[in-house]
Amino acid sequence: MFVLDPGWTSALPDDLPPMPSLVAREAWQAKPGNAALMKRHRIRSITLHHTGTPQRPDLSLERKLFNLQLFSQREDQLAGGRTKPAWGDVPYHFYISTDGRIGVGRELEYAGDTNTSYDPTGHALIVVEGMLDSETFYPAQQASLRRLVLALAARHRVPANRLGGHKDYAQTDCPGQKIMDELPWLRRAVGDLSNRG
Repeated sequence: MFVLDPGWTSALPDDLPPMPSLVAREAWQAKPGNAALMKRHRIRSITLHHTGTPQRPDLSLERKLFNLQLFSQREDQLAGGRTKPAWGDVPYHFYISTDGRIGVGRELEYAGDTNTSYDPTGHALIVVEGMLDSETFYPAQQASLRRLVLALAARHRVPANRLGGHKDYAQTDCPGQKIMDELPWLRRAVGDLSNRG
């Protein structure tokens, strides 16, 4: 379920950018999140990620999210040999697959999780499928990312200077250069939204 910050709902303008079509948690057979392992927060930033794994256009978005939740909700070994603790749910709020479909991940009312050293409290986390230093950033992914960022920024009053990539907050290559190259356009568009209101 997409949740608006209740403190702002009544003050939102009528001409918000529309939310793109979203694949609900029920559609990918999500298990309930474990609230005891999550922290409530209010969205103040939008942070972009890539999955950092090879793209799998042969798998449906629903299967990818189902598998991600299985991995997320158990303790597991990471590629570098470290152990990841069990998380309450998938780490991201939204997942954009290679075909541009957008899946709802963790409920927005809960802060995401990370294997890196930044605190994602206050961040709406969007992940784009792929290794986006080397793999294709598909036009459908770009279009969905643009629509989603603009809709979230408008609804949560996130200013352009609070829109960034994972590497802006932690020692990482994420979200890949192709997403970092998209950030100037996104910041300009979010700034234009702010100037309208």
